[in-house]
Amino acid sequence: MASIRVRQARDEDRAALTALHEREWGGPVVVVHDTRYDLRDLPALVAVDDGGAFAGALVYRVDTDGLEVVSLAASTPGAGAGSALLAAAEEAAAAAGADRIWLVTTNDNLGALRFYQRRGLRIVAVDAGAVDRARAVKTTIPHVGADGIPLHDELRLARHLPPAGDK
Repeated sequence: MASIRVRQARDEDRAALTALHEREWGGPVVVVHDTRYDLRDLPALVAVDDGGAFAGALVYRVDTDGLEVVSLAASTPGAGAGSALLAAAEEAAAAAGADRIWLVTTNDNLGALRFYQRRGLRIVAVDAGAVDRARAVKTTIPHVGADGIPLHDELRLARHLPPAGDK
């Protein structure tokens, strides 16, 4: 398996980010927790392999609630990019003075739930009907998600970060 490096996104990453977000979300706009985000307007981390090839990206925002992972996607799932990106996001959170990392996924995304829980995030809230509300804003959100599961709800996952000196 190639080693993965993570860095802040650069202008030359724009085409790869656009292609990834088109593949994953149908474009740069996501609607989550009743908020519309344009991924192009938020900071991003990119993962690259040994040869410098684009391996994935994590888009985030930081506020008083901590660092929110707005989008995380790997070019090739299972190659380590997601884990490296999440670890780098935790470092970015700590550098920004945030004490937790959090995100939202959907009720059908069993792979994401497995991935995040294995990395210490816990389900902290369920917003029943949130995807139905989001669909009113972004009509391209499907009614049926992965594995034929009806797509209706958002699950919020979070993990408190250790204090800076406790790592």
